[in-house]
Amino acid sequence: MGLFDIFSKNKEEKLDKGLTKTRSSFLSKFSKAVAGRSRVDAIVLDELEEILISSDVGVATTIKIIKRIEDRVARDKYLGTEELNRILREEVTALLFENKAGDFSGILSESNERPYVIMVVGVNGVGKTTSIGKLAHKFKLAGKKVVLGAADTFRAAAVDQLTIWSERAGVPMVSQGMGVDPASVAYETLEYARKQDADVVIMDTAGRLHNKVNLMNELGKIRRVMQKVVPGAPHEVLLILDGSTGQNAFEQVRQFVSVTEVNALAITKLDGTAKGGVVIGVSDQFSIPVKYIGVGEHIDDLQIFDREAFVETLFQS
Repeated sequence: MGLFDIFSKNKEEKLDKGLTKTRSSFLSKFSKAVAGRSRVDAIVLDELEEILISSDVGVATTIKIIKRIEDRVARDKYLGTEELNRILREEVTALLFENKAGDFSGILSESNERPYVIMVVGVNGVGKTTSIGKLAHKFKLAGKKVVLGAADTFRAAAVDQLTIWSERAGVPMVSQGMGVDPASVAYETLEYARKQDADVVIMDTAGRLHNKVNLMNELGKIRRVMQKVVPGAPHEVLLILDGSTGQNAFEQVRQFVSVTEVNALAITKLDGTAKGGVVIGVSDQFSIPVKYIGVGEHIDDLQIFDREAFVETLFQS
C-alpha cells in the first residue's frame, strides 16, 4: 500500500463530514443572497463578497474572487444566479492552482532524502503534537520507519503528549525531558534516526511567539545542528494552523514566516468550525502549499489537501 493510498482512505466521506459546518453556513447565506434574483448583478456580488469574508476567506482573496466573477459576468452578459455557484467553484479552484496550493513536489514518496526531516512549528493549542502523531501513524502504515523528536522542551506537557502519541503510533521517540537545549534533542534524534536507517524524522518544536527573537534564534540553532547530521535538513518546515481561529491563522502565518522558512501548511480542526474558507485565503495570500487538512479527531482524520475535492465539497449544493 502506497503513501497516497494511506492518506486517501475514505477521503471523500471524511471530507464531506468535516466541512459540514462551513458548507451549511455558506449555502444558507448564499441561498438568501440569490433568492428572487435571476441575474448576477452588483447587489448579488456585494452579498457574495460579504459571505466569503464572513467565511474567513479574507478580504484580499475575496476581492480577487469577486473580480474574477465580475469579469465572467461582463463577458457572458446575462449570467444567471443558477450558474453562480458553479462559476465560484471554478474560479476558487483556479486560484488555488495558480498559487500552487496542493502541489507537493517535496512529498515524501518523491524524495530521495533519507531520513526525510520534517520540522513542525506552530503556536500552542493548534493541534501540533496531535498532527505529528497522526502523520507518524500514516507514514508507518505506508511502511516507513519513523522517528519522533521531542524538541519542544519548554513545556513538560508537550513532551508527555508526544510520548503518548509515539506509543499510539508505535514509533520510537527521542527525548531528553523538559528544560534542555532543543538543538541537543534535534541532534540526538537525527543521530539515532541515521543509526536506525529511518525514513522519516518528525521534529516537534516550541510554539511560543511572545518573543520572536528567541524563537528565531532557537529554530535557527535547531536547523544548523540538524544540518551537521543530515545535510539539507530540515527538508520540510510544516506550520500547523487551527482552522477554527479564522483570521488569527493569517497572523500566525505572518509571524512564523518572519522567523523561519515555512514551506508547507497543515490546517487542523476544520470539522469544528464554519471558518473553513481560511484554507483558501491562507494559501492564496502566502503562496505556501497547504499540504494537509484535519477534518476530525481520529488518528486517520488527517488528509492530504486535494484542492479540487475541497472546493467541490465546500461549495456543493
